[in-house]
Amino acid sequence: MTHKIALLAAALMLPATLALADEPKGDAAHGKQLFLADGCYECHGYVGQGGPGLRLAPNPKPPVAIAAYIRNPVGEMPPYTSAVLSDQGIRDIYAYLSTIPAAPKLADIPLLKVGE
Repeated sequence: MTHKIALLAAALMLPATLALADEPKGDAAHGKQLFLADGCYECHGYVGQGGPGLRLAPNPKPPVAIAAYIRNPVGEMPPYTSAVLSDQGIRDIYAYLSTIPAAPKLADIPLLKVGE
């Protein structure tokens, strides 16, 4: 029975996520503004590093998965309807998250090299 419910939920979200996948790419600078203005940083950190909320960057999940979760989250995250955050806004936030580089390896940080 739970498999049928999960399939039904996925089918209901499919049209919205397909529309998001077919539209133009996002604007990373605007995405950063939205990430901060809409309070995403409060749970996910200023650069998506995580905190009370999930780690979002580097290497964010596919945009369709992010959009589906933003619209229909589980847990304590509130849903962001299109009245609060547009589909283009989600694309912009995804573009911003995609620009965040991975942290350097400890061995590559000069200040951490002792005795060299």
